[in-house]
Formats: sequence, structure tokens, C-alpha cells
Amino acid sequence: MVDGSEDAELVARCVAGDADAFAPLVGRYQGPLFTVALRMVGDREDARDLTQGVFVKAFEKLSTFDPSYRFFSWLYRIAINECLNFRSRRKPQEALGEELAAGETPELYARAEELSRGIEEALMKLPIEYRVVLVLRHFVDLSYDELSEVLLIPERTVKSRLYTARLLLGALLQPWRNER
Repeated sequence: MVDGSEDAELVARCVAGDADAFAPLVGRYQGPLFTVALRMVGDREDARDLTQGVFVKAFEKLSTFDPSYRFFSWLYRIAINECLNFRSRRKPQEALGEELAAGETPELYARAEELSRGIEEALMKLPIEYRVVLVLRHFVDLSYDELSEVLLIPERTVKSRLYTARLLLGALLQPWRNER
């Protein structure tokens, strides 16, 4: 993660009227936020829309950001809340498959899709508090300290949830692995 003072300086410039100072923040956090959204909602287009919405909401609410906290924690909290709100408003839908990558055989593509779909389905079956810690730890690579800050829970609770989440995910994937 980036030094928090650099983010706080960019936020201060935005609040002071320099809208262009928001672009580096978008560039820095767009990928990780998209990953969080994708793993939370399971659809690329919805994840893109959510990511864009998070940045719009963050920009509109920049004046409420408390610089005594890290900007990325504040931003991820917005992202998680937006994903939770989205999931509560929307029924699950079947996603269309991606096109074959250049040079990929249909058999390899099918195996990769099956593996990806199995993991995604198992991840989506997890209770939200466990899915969030897995996504932020393994797909965004946040530390325990950063997870604690983003989720507003003690670090020992983060570790406990992560342990339980891994056990639950493993149990969900066990029957799937036995079939292959």
C-alpha cells in the first residue's frame, strides 16, 4: 500500500478545488477496488459499474474524509458497503462466458472455466463476513492490520474470521475436488 500521507495530500488538494488531484487516487485504487467488487458480486460488468460508483461517491464525500485514517481504508469501506447494497437489491444472474484467449484450446478453456466457476460459486456461498475477509486478504493482499482498519474490527477478529473462512471455503470445495 501507498504512504497514507500522499493520499491525504491528494484528498486535501481535491477538497481545496483541484479536481485533477483525484486522478492519481483513481489510478492507484481502481484495480484493487475492481477485484473486491468482482469477488463480492461475481459479475465483471456489475463490478465495473460498482467500482465507478465507488469513486463517484468518494469524490462527492471527500470533505467527510478524516485524514487521521488511511484513505484506502475509507475507500474500501465505501466499496464493501456498495457491494453489500448491490447484492441485497439484486438477484443472482448467470454470467455469460468469456471468449477464448488466443491460442487456447476449447478443452483447456473449458477446464479453466470450470475451475474458476467452482471457486466463484463456493466463494459466493460463504456468509458475507467471511467472503469479505477472504477477498480483501487474498485478492487485494491487505495485511491483517489493514483488514482490521477497513472492516472496523479488531485484528484478532480478522484472524479468526479468515481462519473460519478458509475452513468453510475448503469444505465447500471438497466435494467439487472429489468429482474431478
